[in-house]
Amino acid sequence: MIPVLAGFIAMSIADRPGFAPGMVGGLMAASSGAGFLGGIVAGFLGGYLVVGLKKALSGLPSSLEGIKTILLYPLLGIAITGFLMFFVVNKPFSLLNTAISDWLTGLGTGNAVFLGIVLGLMMAFDMGGPVNKAAYLFGTGLIASGVYEPMAAIMAAGMVPPLAIAIATTIFRNKFNQQEREAGKVNYIMGLSFITEGAIPFAAADPLRVIPSLMVGSAVTGGLSMMFNIGLQAPHGGIFVFPLVEGGWLLYLLAVVIGSIVSAVLLGLLKKRVDNQA
Repeated sequence: MIPVLAGFIAMSIADRPGFAPGMVGGLMAASSGAGFLGGIVAGFLGGYLVVGLKKALSGLPSSLEGIKTILLYPLLGIAITGFLMFFVVNKPFSLLNTAISDWLTGLGTGNAVFLGIVLGLMMAFDMGGPVNKAAYLFGTGLIASGVYEPMAAIMAAGMVPPLAIAIATTIFRNKFNQQEREAGKVNYIMGLSFITEGAIPFAAADPLRVIPSLMVGSAVTGGLSMMFNIGLQAPHGGIFVFPLVEGGWLLYLLAVVIGSIVSAVLLGLLKKRVDNQA
């Protein structure tokens, strides 16, 4: 996942010539332990390096124009990206990634409920961004080690933001315009499918009210999931993998419902009334 992510980040910046440098940088990040955060750096590094190469090589003769895209940009981009990843990026980001994992693991052994709260906060903080993905990768990594409770808390907490948005747009209709109310209906499906990104447009439109509200509900759900000692071996799937839950799927569903309602109520209380709801 990390090399592919880095490759497409670089490609979005520098078009197709950036894909190979980004992929190579992402592979180096994954193999060195720099993890998801290192992969993001690799993507931006590879992309902007190729953009710089395009400007630096713009003065070459027109007869060489044909080989720039297929040879010079990828070759030099891979070489420079690989050099910087190996000597500059990998080591500090590997230490950072290890420190985050050790910290979260330490919380798990000391206080499972608090770990669930922290993971819930991380899942709702940027809803698909680096902090969210750091928590998600932590959970998937623990699955391989036979520890399934954090993954359950992560998935449940990740379902809360879109579900809370959907509930809030249904109950507190005067706090949302017509377009938001229509978009809120889709979030029922996205939330049940564990697609946290469904809440991003609402968070982007009103971050100071929406993000804290969603973080509270996700934290409640994450803590409840750990308190109920729920385990889950599936890293994705939302409600469709609830039959695989260890410890009682009804309690797991209850944790999701409670957190979603908490966030929805907070949204209803904090958001301003929309005068023109059309």
